[in-house]
Amino acid sequence: MAMRRSLIAGLGATLGTALAGSAYALGIEPVLRLAVRRYRPALPAWPAGFRLRVGIIADLHAGGPTMLPRRIAGIVEAMEGLRPDLVVFLGDLNASHPFVTERVPPAHSAAILARLRPSLGLHAVLGNHDWWDDPAAVRAGRRGERPETERALLAAGIPVLENTAVRLRHEGRAFWLAGLGSMWAFGGRMGRWRGVDDLPATLAGAPDGAPVILLAHEPDIFPRVPPRVALTLSGHTHGGQVRLPGVPLRVPSKFGARYAHGHIVEDGRHLIVSAGLGTSGLPVRFGVPPEIVLVELGQPEAG
Repeated sequence: MAMRRSLIAGLGATLGTALAGSAYALGIEPVLRLAVRRYRPALPAWPAGFRLRVGIIADLHAGGPTMLPRRIAGIVEAMEGLRPDLVVFLGDLNASHPFVTERVPPAHSAAILARLRPSLGLHAVLGNHDWWDDPAAVRAGRRGERPETERALLAAGIPVLENTAVRLRHEGRAFWLAGLGSMWAFGGRMGRWRGVDDLPATLAGAPDGAPVILLAHEPDIFPRVPPRVALTLSGHTHGGQVRLPGVPLRVPSKFGARYAHGHIVEDGRHLIVSAGLGTSGLPVRFGVPPEIVLVELGQPEAG
């Protein structure tokens, strides 16, 4: 009898923990939490003493239940409080899971993002879901109709970089901000995606010796990025979205968890991957809270 009571108690505790964890993953972490992650990388290809504060917003996936306009406005306010010189949006504007409870039109989300007015502006690249969520654009392919997300961002005054670069000046010094097209724009099975990315054309748009920051929604481009690029900024992975002890991360990348999240250095080249803000697949996050990112360049590296 005592053993039976112990078994029932154990099952009850396990069930209670599972229910509490599910409630947290559904209703707390993705909806109420917002982390601010800061990096101060020491970059070989960035001039010493050239100070620049770059804010990153990635993978918004606007839509109910987790990312409604009030939540987006709070994210914008939090980013404003970091006082960045430049803000970049790394793609995936719309919610992209089958459990959307309320659609937020791209024009509405873009208008909220456009409230950000850093001195060097807000610049964007498109993500895979910006293509996938627009069947007409996907059917039209490379030479056809552009995604609704791009049209909404442009209408809100937010430049969209696709395989091109823009030269910016800050405190009397120049640098290039380059934006790569999505590597997963057109569908297929994992590992067989077709993209609109063109890295040589993107970097050809930054011809002089000024330092380059590359925006690339998917971090899978990183092994091909040359040393002349001071820093690559990516999203897409959601940091795995769910992290459980002892369970391998599931990351949408042909490299597995190699570029899942954080500051990655390979062969002296630097990549920062944001865990983003919204959700994909399921409207849950666990162990990977939504985050905005501030990258401070030209300053001593944080320990």
